[in-house]
Amino acid sequence: MTAPNAPLVAAGGLDDGGLGTSYTKISEAIDEVYSEDGVAVLMDMGSAVMTTEIVIEDKDDSKVRMLDCPLVEGAVLAAVESTGGISLDELAEKIKESYNVRKFPE
Repeated sequence: MTAPNAPLVAAGGLDDGGLGTSYTKISEAIDEVYSEDGVAVLMDMGSAVMTTEIVIEDKDDSKVRMLDCPLVEGAVLAAVESTGGISLDELAEKIKESYNVRKFPE
């Protein structure tokens, strides 16, 4: 499974390299991968969600969306699906499948 043309940017941690969430890093990451197709933002939890909401509000751009999904599984699915040319709305729906990814058989 590869997606060499899927733009992916990590924005974790504070500006000084410490643990936490940086408004600046999130905003710059969105700008770096922005296209007319839109930007899907995946985050873990807590302050990452809150800070991302603020960044998106400040950008006032409906083409930037937070997607609720398991971070690793969602990132893989989003990268693969985005290379197929699906819309941001379609990706938001498809990403829900990442909740069902099992690492081990039941």
